[in-house]
Amino acid sequence: MAVVREFTLPDLGEGLTEATIVTWMVEVGEVVAVDQPVVEVETAKAMVEVPCPYGGVVTARFGDEGAEVPVGAPLVTVAVGAVPDDLAGTGPSAHGSAADGAPGSPADAAEAGSGNVLVGYGTSAAAARRRRIRPGGTTGPAAGAPRPAEQVTAAGQDSSGADAAAAPGAVAAAGARTGANGSAAAGAADAGSRTVAVISPLVRRMAREHDLDLREVTGSGRDGLILRTDVECAIRTRQERATAGAGVTGAAGAAAGTVTGVLTAPGPEPVTTPAGAAAPTGEERIPLRGMLGAAAEKFSRSRREIPEATCWVDADATELLAARRAMNVPGAPKVSLLALLARITTAALARFPQLNSTVDTKTQEIVRLPAVHLGFAAQTDRGLVVPVVRDAHARTVEDLSAEFARLTETARAGGLSLAELTHGTFTLNNYGVFGVDGSTPIINHPEAAMLGVGRIAAKPWVHDGELAVRQVVQLSLTFDHRVCDGGTAGGFLRFVADCVEQPALLLRGL
Repeated sequence: MAVVREFTLPDLGEGLTEATIVTWMVEVGEVVAVDQPVVEVETAKAMVEVPCPYGGVVTARFGDEGAEVPVGAPLVTVAVGAVPDDLAGTGPSAHGSAADGAPGSPADAAEAGSGNVLVGYGTSAAAARRRRIRPGGTTGPAAGAPRPAEQVTAAGQDSSGADAAAAPGAVAAAGARTGANGSAAAGAADAGSRTVAVISPLVRRMAREHDLDLREVTGSGRDGLILRTDVECAIRTRQERATAGAGVTGAAGAAAGTVTGVLTAPGPEPVTTPAGAAAPTGEERIPLRGMLGAAAEKFSRSRREIPEATCWVDADATELLAARRAMNVPGAPKVSLLALLARITTAALARFPQLNSTVDTKTQEIVRLPAVHLGFAAQTDRGLVVPVVRDAHARTVEDLSAEFARLTETARAGGLSLAELTHGTFTLNNYGVFGVDGSTPIINHPEAAMLGVGRIAAKPWVHDGELAVRQVVQLSLTFDHRVCDGGTAGGFLRFVADCVEQPALLLRGL
């Protein structure tokens, strides 16, 4: 007899207390393996695929997509050791050995779990609760817990509205009864029960935004893995078909419209609203939840708590660009401009450590931090995120360039971990990629400063006493006035500008 285990939303670390369900990755009745991701959730920090530590048949899901779930709330229940026939009541009747807790039985497997889920989370045998599935009986969350209970009948119907469906055995039986109507139904059943081979949350999001069923997409990756290019190709193919169909329909519609215009009286036709349809209000309400809500709260807190000030200066970046070209010789790893600016920033922070600090409001102390964990802004499909380069002060320009590239690619794929998004000490913001010269950004709380870099553009500039066209950039520093005065902030920014104009100055501090 199978043992039903309940898997709850684990502690995702960083003090996070809830998460929003983005995408369910399994269906009720689907067979899952140990540590297989079952749901994609959005926290205040990142998108996370949550793996289930139990292998078996999913008997219930809790929560709709878009619902906010607190840590410790149930996500799914899994029948460990069950087969589809067992759940449908058509399997063998002898289940005693599995329920007696004999060595190697499913009950023992259920108590064990994998122990490997997420940071700060592991399965515990002592705290586990177990339930058994009886053919034609009921399953649901453990009694006494403040969560919805569901009643699953022998036919697989959920009597309480929880997201439960018939097990694959029952689906197969229904398919057998309707198989005489044609092979299309059987094919649809097979497609519905197939596990979708997708790893990237970005791929799932693209499919969801375009209302594309991933079960209908053939993956070109290893072992049938569905890649981003597969989804883009499927979307493009569907759009081409829709365009072709719209051409035929449009022609017929135009002819019908001509006839209607002749038969109806002139004048504007009254606009009617279908029964039951809501009248347009002209406004859209977007919930401040998940990463969007966390960002809004952080911005507000920064403005409430930090008395910020901004200073800026223009700098001639012609020599810096020339130095980068000299570094990027054929056959050597490429060095990005952001990496050079990061190296200048860490050198400046070594001279002005007041800006690599934070304010402890509880103890009313300024805490100067020994290491530079450099955050940088990266644009993604889901908005702006700030990955963090650990120990940036101890990295070479090549190492910084490689790490920036890795984190940026991971951010765009939606795969950044919480550790890669938190505990920054200083932020470098290259808003020049948006084609703007300057900005007064909001400090990334609880940091104390942010260096902004505008676009590099050809401008008239006095060079060696003569007017010339040079590559000019605007640098700005927004800082917490509690950690330093204007002299320190100005000294930091002037050092950065001097290194941009004369990169050889960096050699003195290396």
